[in-house]
Amino acid sequence: MGEIVGAGLLAHVPTIVLPEAVRRELNNGHESTLYTGLHDLRRDVLDELAPDVVLVFDSHWFTTVEFVVTAHEHRRGHYTSDELPRGMSSVPYDFPGSPELARLIAKTAEDTEECWITAIDNEHLPLAYATLNFLPFLQADQKWMSLSVCQTADQRDFATVGRVVAQAIEQSDLRVVLIASGAVSHTFHNLRDLRRHEAAGEEHIFSEAARQWDHRVIDALLEGNHAQVLAEMDQVLTVKPEGRFGHYQMMAAALGGAKCTAAGRLFSEYENSIGTGQVHIWFDRPDQGWTGERR
Repeated sequence: MGEIVGAGLLAHVPTIVLPEAVRRELNNGHESTLYTGLHDLRRDVLDELAPDVVLVFDSHWFTTVEFVVTAHEHRRGHYTSDELPRGMSSVPYDFPGSPELARLIAKTAEDTEECWITAIDNEHLPLAYATLNFLPFLQADQKWMSLSVCQTADQRDFATVGRVVAQAIEQSDLRVVLIASGAVSHTFHNLRDLRRHEAAGEEHIFSEAARQWDHRVIDALLEGNHAQVLAEMDQVLTVKPEGRFGHYQMMAAALGGAKCTAAGRLFSEYENSIGTGQVHIWFDRPDQGWTGERR
């Protein structure tokens, strides 16, 4: 029987893959804790867990009529971002995938009412940096795969997909880590202002409402109060979290939804990125299981 052995709400912000001199220049001479935090996460958590598969809920990968999960045996090549080609240009990547888990997720979705997930192994399927930016920090021998955020989905759909992913993992023989890749609040300063807001300090967050809601969400997650975050999702959405917070919603549902009591551990400070709220929060699998119920 497979299991989810760890999960994280992690920031893929492009700053982490910039050269050190550039990172420090943008942040008044200081290193970003989003950069150092991923190195700490690899050393303190992932190397110890040694999962078979890392599944990324990718908030930069928008699909329209269904969710899509990658089903490639292996992916290699070079990535240049269409959004930020100056900072992410011809970046090499090379990693194995898990077509067996992808097909199992798709089959479980097929057997689930009102759930549409397709496994795709097309060699020309684009990649997004919300997945790729973690590889220099976290990649070891495990397989990597991504699942899209469907832009026509609502909270019910994200919850269903998360539950289907958990069911498929349980039916496998794999030890899986889940990564919800994306920001909390996610509104950029406009072009004429954003260069004044590139430092990490939270005084640069786009609005006071966004900053307050980010803290409320983060505080709840550190307490393991996923029920609060999910119950308040309509209010959270007013500050425009990245991908309508679909990345977190799917991860949370896979961990038991409102019943999940896994308390988070900070692996970074709460940081700004030109107006958006970024943080690394890790959730260890509780001894009694993700839902707080003994198995």
